[in-house]
Amino acid sequence: MSKNYTNPTKVITGVNTRWSYANIWDAKSIAGGTPKYSVSLIISKDDTVTVNKIKAAIQAAYEEGESKLKGSGKTVPALSVLKTPMRDGDLERPDDEAYKNCYFVNANSVAAPGVVDADREPILDRSEVYSGVYGRASINFYAFNSNGNKGIACGLNNLQKIKDGDPLGGKSRAEDDFATDIDDDFLA
Repeated sequence: MSKNYTNPTKVITGVNTRWSYANIWDAKSIAGGTPKYSVSLIISKDDTVTVNKIKAAIQAAYEEGESKLKGSGKTVPALSVLKTPMRDGDLERPDDEAYKNCYFVNANSVAAPGVVDADREPILDRSEVYSGVYGRASINFYAFNSNGNKGIACGLNNLQKIKDGDPLGGKSRAEDDFATDIDDDFLA
């Protein structure tokens, strides 16, 4: 392929994309299915550049996958009635502050994503990446038609951690718990 080719179904998210449910080190099986790596990408509604790129990539995946979406039917279902991967956090997660004024996209892959830091160096220490960090994600969108379900899905390619964030899910990091040198309560 030419270096000038751009894949219309591929998106690199903005640097303030927050990662949640970051299952990126070990593939996990859900309900006995194929083990996959996955992450939920939380994207502020104010990040209109990323939001618009995702909407365009979903449209491109729909157009590329029309024959798959049609299947044995006579017509291709309208995109508006299909299951799509960009969801509204205000509607679907109203009680979760992390999803307020945000969209989210669940991305997964059977292959492990590459994970690098801001300098594009591989991250080898698993504790560096957790639910709550901010970074960019390389994702792609594609049409599916399986077991009566039709829609657009999101594949996970690679991740780039840009900065730390407050851990999501209520669990603190060991580095934060033991940040002070002396515990006043020690042997008190």
